[in-house]
Amino acid sequence: MKFLSYISEFMIPILIFYIVAMGLAAKRNIYEDFMKGAKDGLNTVVKIMPTMIALMISVNVLRASGFLEMLAQLLKPLAEKIGFPAPLVPLAIIKSFSGSGATGLLLDLFKEYGADSMIGKIGALMLSSTETIFYTMSLYFVTNGVRKTRYTLAGCLISTVAGIIASILLAKYV
Repeated sequence: MKFLSYISEFMIPILIFYIVAMGLAAKRNIYEDFMKGAKDGLNTVVKIMPTMIALMISVNVLRASGFLEMLAQLLKPLAEKIGFPAPLVPLAIIKSFSGSGATGLLLDLFKEYGADSMIGKIGALMLSSTETIFYTMSLYFVTNGVRKTRYTLAGCLISTVAGIIASILLAKYV
C-alpha cells in the first residue's frame, strides 16, 4: 500500500514531464501551445458562465423558497404508493439541476435520518446513479452551439428514472 502512495505522489510531475518531453520531441512550441489552450479554456468559461450562474441561482431559490418541501408533501401519497420515500423527492428533483445542491440535500438527509438508514442508502445510490441532466445539457449544448436537442432530454429522463429504480432495488435487496 505504501508503494501505491509513493507512486501517486509522483504521477502529476511525471505526467507534466512526459507532456513537455513529447512536445520537445515533436519540435512544438510548448509555451505557445499552452497559451492557446489557456485562451481556449478561458473562452469556454466565458461562454458557459451565464448558464452556470442561472442554474446556481435557480437551485438556491428552489431550496430557500420551501417549494421542494411543498412538492414533496404533494407527491408523498403517490411516492409512497410506488415505494419511493417522500423525503427523497426533493433530492431527485435537485439532482437533475445541480450535483452540489443535491449533495447538500443528501447531507441534510444524513443528519435527519442517518447515513445507514434506508433513506440514506437510497439517496446515496441515487446521487451516484443519476446525472445532472439540465446542467449537463445546457453546458454541452451551449458550449457546442447545438440548437436542436432532439431526444436528449427524453433519454436523460428515462435513464434517471432507471437509476432511481435501481437505487431503490439495490438499497432494499443488497
